[in-house]
Amino acid sequence: MFSDTHFKDLLVWPNLLVIFVLWLASLVFYRVFLHPLANFPGPKLAAVTRYYEAYFDVIQNGQYTFKIAEMHKKYGPIVRISPYELHVIDPAFFEKLYRQEGRWNKYAWSLDAFSGKGAMICSTDHDIHKTRRQPLNSFLSKAKVASQQVLIRQNVEKLCDRITLFIDSGDTIILGAATSAFARDVATEYIIGRNYNSLDLEDFNVGMTVLLQGSGRIWRITKHITWFGPTMKSMPVDWVIKVADAGMKAFFAYLKETTKDTKELLAQATSSTPDQKHQRTIVNEIMNSNLPPVEKSFDRVFDEVVTVTGAGFETIANALRLIFYHVFSNDEILRTLRVELRSATKRSSSDEIDLKTLEQLPYLTSVIMEGLRLSPAIATRSARIAPDRELIYGRWRIPAGTPVGMTTLLMHTDEKLYPDPMCFNPERWMDFDDRKKAEKTFAPFTKGTRICIGMHLAWAEIYLVLSTLVQRFDFDFKDVSGKDFECNSDQFIIGTPSNGVLNATVTSAEIS
Repeated sequence: MFSDTHFKDLLVWPNLLVIFVLWLASLVFYRVFLHPLANFPGPKLAAVTRYYEAYFDVIQNGQYTFKIAEMHKKYGPIVRISPYELHVIDPAFFEKLYRQEGRWNKYAWSLDAFSGKGAMICSTDHDIHKTRRQPLNSFLSKAKVASQQVLIRQNVEKLCDRITLFIDSGDTIILGAATSAFARDVATEYIIGRNYNSLDLEDFNVGMTVLLQGSGRIWRITKHITWFGPTMKSMPVDWVIKVADAGMKAFFAYLKETTKDTKELLAQATSSTPDQKHQRTIVNEIMNSNLPPVEKSFDRVFDEVVTVTGAGFETIANALRLIFYHVFSNDEILRTLRVELRSATKRSSSDEIDLKTLEQLPYLTSVIMEGLRLSPAIATRSARIAPDRELIYGRWRIPAGTPVGMTTLLMHTDEKLYPDPMCFNPERWMDFDDRKKAEKTFAPFTKGTRICIGMHLAWAEIYLVLSTLVQRFDFDFKDVSGKDFECNSDQFIIGTPSNGVLNATVTSAEIS
């Protein structure tokens, strides 16, 4: 026979279930009908829950960017893509959202998934970002990069030396991995004065390339399961290196080496007798700045080192692989480039063309712009928040504090801006007036207060390595097409069907 206590226990769970159902129903009702974004168009399921995005992010492996494009076709130029966030696809709105004037925060929900809150790139607050960025502005300025082009050229020469070995042997070169190795070596040497010599490895550390191509999965999962990224980050590095596959081992070995190097750089920067022989790094810039002591802790500086260097890895390599494929697969593009470079070489006082001269070559610049149009730095939307004012888009009044994003990739492949948008066509940039008009919405490194701090280094790398390889080598690619280098997945960076693979046979350039 049941006691009163037993009877009450039986009622607890049904009551809890009822309460949960009522709470869920009220939440759905509020988000669909009463929320400040309730009147904005978009799928009702996206308005109700972020798990709608999670399905395309996690289960469908980074397809939400393309789902958003479908939403715009159905609902118009502004859509509600989550309970809290809007997305706009109208290029006319780009300059209003990504601008220097005003205070612009980033969306914490997206950035927190990187588990790098100390990094400038992951700073959500406008003022904190501005404070952290200030010491690094001159270090990565266009003038500073130009003065350090010898460092980039040294890595270009090392890449060329490795490529030449494949001419002699007749073997296939894994050019995709070699391109990644080049980008990593330049980034680490320029930013922290350490070259991890990926270009010296027999396989160019191809495992690292493969891993970084899919690294966006951790970010996407952590957006929806917030403990996942921090748990991965907290795992003992030595333990992971022992049990992980080749790619993960390479990545964690890099983290271990970077941890050690950051500690050494901190010690040098704070030494009472600094070694003047050492190259200045971003660690020096941070430690010698007016930032408060809390901003100079190891954890904060380490986050900065890892994110600033890491931002220059696969972003640059992806663009270079796409450019290499289209340039060396199209005789007309290759011939036109070689004629322009040969003419510049004749005018030069040495065999090397100075970076400033390369930047003034119209066809070379057009090729690079076309490559960056199809392979901008990131594939995902980049939301901005106006914390202190409403934003106006057409008849819509967007409440202050609302994350509003646009996606560069979708704008760069808008057929109204770029006819036949998936065609690699440098000629679309050759008319100066057309180029000036297009540059308003050409944003491979985004724009505004959060424009990529490393973009001048990226441009310099592409100018120097492309101009050199075009003059020295011919590549023949097997079993690949242009579609292999088009974005098909949001890995935060551009995810492609090739996953960074670009194999080629190589011969010395036949210059006619």
